[in-house]
Amino acid sequence: MSDAPVANIHLQFRKFEVFENRRTSDEPHQAVNQLNGKKEEHSLEFARLAHSFEKMEKTSSRLALIAILAELFRSIDSPDEIAKVCYLVQGRVAPFFEALEIGMAEKSVARSIAITYHTTVEHVVTLYAALGDLGRVAEQASKEAGIVPQVLHIDDVFQGLKTIAQTAGKGTVEKRIALLASLLKQVDSVSAKYVVRIALGNLRLGIGDATMLDALATVKFHDTHKRKLLEGAYNKTSDLGLIARTLWQHPREEDALQAVARLEVQVGKPIRPQLAERLPDAETIIKKMWVVDAQYKYDGFRTQIHKDGQQVSIFSRNLENMSQMFPEIIEATRKQVQADSVILDAEALAYHPVSEEFLPFKERSRVK
Repeated sequence: MSDAPVANIHLQFRKFEVFENRRTSDEPHQAVNQLNGKKEEHSLEFARLAHSFEKMEKTSSRLALIAILAELFRSIDSPDEIAKVCYLVQGRVAPFFEALEIGMAEKSVARSIAITYHTTVEHVVTLYAALGDLGRVAEQASKEAGIVPQVLHIDDVFQGLKTIAQTAGKGTVEKRIALLASLLKQVDSVSAKYVVRIALGNLRLGIGDATMLDALATVKFHDTHKRKLLEGAYNKTSDLGLIARTLWQHPREEDALQAVARLEVQVGKPIRPQLAERLPDAETIIKKMWVVDAQYKYDGFRTQIHKDGQQVSIFSRNLENMSQMFPEIIEATRKQVQADSVILDAEALAYHPVSEEFLPFKERSRVK
């Protein structure tokens, strides 16, 4: 046997050993991922998202917004990251039905900006009077201060904002001010603008759910007509982040479609309500529908009641969790609804037990 084949076999074995060693490390080599049929995931920098926000803000064209979103979504590999980006595009850190909002007051945000950029609250207020937007104030103050930003990724900023939203109890205001200031110190001026707007609950992008679904369909299926399939799942789950995560978990188009189709209604997560089309008058309605069943329109509050054992949640037609507003409905549901797990689509009415009259809903407090 000649020496050459032996050397060749030895080299192949050495290469295999290198791959095996790297597979056990925390950061697998890209070549190993390719052998496993996986794409190496790259975390998106928040600055990239902020600059996409800036592009969206400058256009009113829906087609342009879809294109910008699609370009952004294509740059994301991780299912968890695409979900977080979807929430951030909505100006949130959770689905709408989760009672997790930042909603900082303007005065608190102004103090955070002053602390971050070593200026006075008075200067921040002066800039606010001139610019009319605390996000732009943060952007301007960052430039004036010459901030050298760190490289923060989506998860860094998302978790920072989520921590602010979750902060509660004694000293909440001061803690939130400090947390926001800490986050602003680490980001560039454009990112600061959008971090502040998210903290205020006023992102100002004008991105509707349908636009986001179109962008997801464009990236995943190269076809906006597939939005209808995604919309069906969204109507059942009310969670764009969940839809996006599910799509990104399945690289093959057919697998992704099937996974989304399997998403079902869950007690505790509101179903998007079907709203009636508005027409100008009764004559037009009858002309369009021919046969019409009519009923009185009560002056109430549309509620979606979810009961899972003794856990009862109430959502508005805008998917907001209104449970704390209606303790009497929660108590009545526990006592009167026999089903262990149920979703009720209802109209909450103010009722006077003595006069036995339905009252305008705004008078609900008077009935108690």
